[in-house]
Amino acid sequence: MPLTPRESTRFERRLVATLTDACETAKAEIPGFVWLTHTVDYAAFPGSLRVIWVFDTRANKDQAVASGADQRMRELTAAALDQADVAHVQVDRCVRLDTEEDCQRQHGGDWRVRLQR
Repeated sequence: MPLTPRESTRFERRLVATLTDACETAKAEIPGFVWLTHTVDYAAFPGSLRVIWVFDTRANKDQAVASGADQRMRELTAAALDQADVAHVQVDRCVRLDTEEDCQRQHGGDWRVRLQR
């Protein structure tokens, strides 16, 4: 069932706050990680939720995956969603890893276009 506009606004505030905490934790723990964002279509919530963890370079992203840090990002995402009272989200399905380097190469650095793909 889609969220009402009021529910969407409330959810968005909680989610931004909890993901910001997850981001700050990850920046201190994971080399090359620089920021995260999320996308969601509230008409198709919660299945449309995506959390995108962004690294500076592909090499740092690959190193994070090789070292298991991607699992830590999933744990941080799950904790953030739990704190934001978001239920019924498959964390493995909603987490994406990306890089500034790939966005620059493929979309000229335009994250708005990249995130719409």
